[in-house]
Amino acid sequence: MESEEITEEQAARMLAAMNEVIRAGEEMRRLRAEMIKVFVGYGWTQERIARLTEMSQPAVSKQVRARSPEAPMALSLRQDDAPWLEGRLWGLAEAISESCGETAHCTPYVHAFARGRKRFTPRTVDELRRLVEEDLRTLPDRFPATRRTAYRTAYDEISRGLDVPAKTPVAPPAPSSATPSMRRTLAHQLQRDRLRTDG
Repeated sequence: MESEEITEEQAARMLAAMNEVIRAGEEMRRLRAEMIKVFVGYGWTQERIARLTEMSQPAVSKQVRARSPEAPMALSLRQDDAPWLEGRLWGLAEAISESCGETAHCTPYVHAFARGRKRFTPRTVDELRRLVEEDLRTLPDRFPATRRTAYRTAYDEISRGLDVPAKTPVAPPAPSSATPSMRRTLAHQLQRDRLRTDG
């Protein structure tokens, strides 16, 4: 006779996927709020921010009032704090994944980070580094010819930074309230833009 009730195991499986989406959504909302603070620091108008974030101007105004202004954030790729380097690694992996599709070893990780199914931890960063290194070693013919050197150069810079901590503590050139998630996201986008320019 078939059960007329859902089992706890079935419920756990269904809710696990939902919870991942909900957590990712909450994280993205927090990150968007942090990014609005960065845009305000650059002196952008609320109208401009509303257009870019696809939010209403009253919603942006509420976010702006809730946050104290910040000094503009430095956006040089050459920064050595771990979240910044992790963001650069993520951007490089994403570029490799786009070049090689499902054949890239790093593609499952790229998708998992994008969907919030994986988080940046020392273990996942080490695994992503290993997968990117494998792709650079085995798939160079699949990369656009103009980007092969750029991919390898970016990886070498990132890898050195992650392997050799700064000899003296250096505060990142960013507001003290910049969260690791915000710095990781900014570095990811800057790395993608740099690779597009170099390629």
